[in-house]
Amino acid sequence: MIRVLVLLMILAFASCKHAKQDDTGNTSQDTYQLVWADEFDDNSINSDNWSFEIWNAGRVNNEWQQYVENTDNYKVEDGLLHITVTKTGENARGGYTSTRLSSKGKREFTYGRFEFRAKMPSGVGTWPALWMLGANISEVGWPVCGEIDVMEYVGFQADTTHNNVHTKFQSGVTDYSKDIPLVTAEEDFHVYGLTWTPNSLDFYLDTPENITNSYAPEIRTAENWPFDQPFFLIMNFAVGGNWGGKKGVDANIWPQSMLVDYVRAYQIKE
Repeated sequence: MIRVLVLLMILAFASCKHAKQDDTGNTSQDTYQLVWADEFDDNSINSDNWSFEIWNAGRVNNEWQQYVENTDNYKVEDGLLHITVTKTGENARGGYTSTRLSSKGKREFTYGRFEFRAKMPSGVGTWPALWMLGANISEVGWPVCGEIDVMEYVGFQADTTHNNVHTKFQSGVTDYSKDIPLVTAEEDFHVYGLTWTPNSLDFYLDTPENITNSYAPEIRTAENWPFDQPFFLIMNFAVGGNWGGKKGVDANIWPQSMLVDYVRAYQIKE
């Protein structure tokens, strides 16, 4: 009889774990299913997922690196993507090369959970980022398209990661940001995640329950909430610039690499 009661209690508990959605539109984590991932298990960049963006130095944020498609600046090896900055000239704008990968037109999503598992580089002047942009950027421009910075890291502020949101609301100035202390950002891999619903952006570290920052305007408008449309993913490693170079650029630390173990996208089960 006791075993029967225990079994009934287990079944009752399990039935309570089905998908639940509260009045705010937030959905419990067990309703999500994996819909796409890049585990970097091959020996090259998967062109079905990513495109190389080729940019001159200084195109945005007064950054010093050129974005190129060069194997000095990327590799996929032992299940890891390496995005590497190399010093190719003077310690100045144009003296560095790097990689910028975008899923625009290939992997785009509206709402869901998104995870980058990565390890950061070190040194003053480094500025890697894992982030998302509105897929309509070519039509409406930035910041109207919206920007979600799942993780940014500036080497002059070691052991601290950052979440940022950009919208038209403040004409491109960071609308909402948070500094997250993380003393092992350069030593260990961590999951940098986002749960994106129709009402909120919840940033988390390592597990979806460990929310570090939330952006959820009480009154959502086109200016402060451009997040009801497809977004694509970006991984890049910048040098210097308005923020990354705020304390200068150490000329003696290169090459440096950001390592990415995987990128995953989850969406609510049908």
